[in-house]
Amino acid sequence: MTPSDQAAAVCLDVGSTWTKAVLVHPDGGLAGFAEHITTTGDVLAGMDAAVRAVSAAGSRKSGVEPQLLACSSAGGGLRLAVIGSEKLLTTEAGHRVACSAGAHVVHVHAGPLEPADVRLLRGTRPGVVLLLGGGEGDDPAALLHNASRLASARIRFPVVLAGNSAAREDALALLAGSGRTVVACDNVLPGGGEIVPGPARAAIAELYARHALGGRGPAVAPRFRRLVRVATPDAVGHAATQLARICGARVLLVDVGCATTDVHSALGDEGRHTVEGDLGVRAAAGGVLVGAQTEGIVDPVEADLLGPTVERMASEVGYVPRDAGSAAEDRRIAALAAVVAVRRHLRTHADAGRDLGLVVLSGGVFRQRDPWGGLAAVESTLRSDPVVAAALADVPVVVDADFTVAPAGLLAAHGRAGAAESLLRDHLLG
Repeated sequence: MTPSDQAAAVCLDVGSTWTKAVLVHPDGGLAGFAEHITTTGDVLAGMDAAVRAVSAAGSRKSGVEPQLLACSSAGGGLRLAVIGSEKLLTTEAGHRVACSAGAHVVHVHAGPLEPADVRLLRGTRPGVVLLLGGGEGDDPAALLHNASRLASARIRFPVVLAGNSAAREDALALLAGSGRTVVACDNVLPGGGEIVPGPARAAIAELYARHALGGRGPAVAPRFRRLVRVATPDAVGHAATQLARICGARVLLVDVGCATTDVHSALGDEGRHTVEGDLGVRAAAGGVLVGAQTEGIVDPVEADLLGPTVERMASEVGYVPRDAGSAAEDRRIAALAAVVAVRRHLRTHADAGRDLGLVVLSGGVFRQRDPWGGLAAVESTLRSDPVVAAALADVPVVVDADFTVAPAGLLAAHGRAGAAESLLRDHLLG
């Protein structure tokens, strides 16, 4: 054993709303759990509080300071603004690019950008701008005009340039000359109403991976970067791969968070994942209702009934249910988020539903110990969905009630695979 293997580990997951910590013994035994609201302004305050709460017992017992392993998704979903030429096509293209890439559309502009439009764009606080414009063979003037406007504006968010290929080099020169990050990729709207979201989606997903860590700001960033080197989706992906190895079969893992919902599929050493930046049980609850209606899962009557619940979730992000009715509403939104996210994942990775051996549900809503006996309704929602039912038929579904998935992934990512396996076997598969 290395010195780190002999020490307990504090596995810390900094979410957009809650910071969770577990203490894990060197052999993978779970020794304690603590959580703290993720502190705004100074995310380190909440991290330190959670670590202190959970690590005291371990240090007293062994005399060895626990090793701190941390992941983060504190950045939440990536806010995407879309600029193009025609409103309907630009809107549809933006949503299709954002889908499964960790982003959600917060602003759409069609036509030439004027100074007032740039001010409106700035006010939406995007994390990235998707710049479209012009089918192949069309006049590139509109794209170049908008690239010039963005280049001269006092805004510094990254730009994904996915317009007319004939104007790409000139637009790229305009934008890059202003010192901002620019990613150029194939045209999303090549012509004839066709939408090709793949290359731009991949670019957005890469930007999301950096954004997800969060912890920005001059007072926070240096120490945060030293402590947190793994994004939560990556940690969860490591856990999914571990589970697939243990089970010897494909694993589908659904992690429902407050601001995003991630789906991982793993078989052997192969792992894939999608991140839905518009699906969550707090900040992104509104997207769940929209997505469920778009997919035909929720009818207008239920949508009206769930409306006030969704508004409360989005405005009271730290809310914890205190009664059976509120807990049932939480679970319903989580179930809808899971179904929509799994449908999207299966559309992106068609083979992810083949030969499944295990389905795992993870996320804060599933850590409520289910005193009202309602988690079966979440499983039922998944199993009865006409799109995913065939893939889930007779496949066992387990719930990560002890918060072991992200910690196991962190352990595996830091070379402590034995402890990760023990943790998963004892507290998830046992």
